[in-house]
Amino acid sequence: MNKSRGRPRGNPPTRARIAEAARTLFLERGYQGTTLRTVAAAAAVDQALVSYHFGSKQGLFGEVMRVHCAQSRALAEALPGDPAGLADRLLQAVVTLWDDASATGGPAPDDHLLGLVREYLDREVLVRLAEFLGGPDATERATAAVTVIGGLIYTRYLNPLPAASGLSAADVRRILGPALRAALAPRGRLRPPVRGATGHPLSREARSLVG
Repeated sequence: MNKSRGRPRGNPPTRARIAEAARTLFLERGYQGTTLRTVAAAAAVDQALVSYHFGSKQGLFGEVMRVHCAQSRALAEALPGDPAGLADRLLQAVVTLWDDASATGGPAPDDHLLGLVREYLDREVLVRLAEFLGGPDATERATAAVTVIGGLIYTRYLNPLPAASGLSAADVRRILGPALRAALAPRGRLRPPVRGATGHPLSREARSLVG
């Protein structure tokens, strides 16, 4: 008699079992506290199978939690290139990813999802951006940039303000581009305005007199 060589009856597909275990762990332990190893153990599979099906922890998180921005490498791929265009590339990536997610019906935001998105931005996006920027002020610049990006995600997608959600992608880049460029700029390049004794910024003529 030939024995069945397929999946045991009642045993869910490996990919679905991994996804279910991962979702439970992300909700219980958060992004940082969940590893591919713990997911593999909870799903009773080899860790290599988790990587095979989802590629990375980032990909696993994005897919099982339906956080579209984490499923794609678009943010990481926006980093290389002309530094002067980095802000525009990041904004374009965010708007494209989240607009696509909204069009396909993303998950309704709740406290768990909001917390996981915050942790993802802090543990994944901020760290990668700081590594890319480099220098003694890299973490400070990355923090400022992620604050702008996180504010955009929250007010346009997770808890939309009518004014923010109604902007076109071009308007988002036009309005938030200067703020993000300032956040990304090396701190030595940002000089505070020269102020007089009253505390008000000096005019150009007055600045020329004081050097």
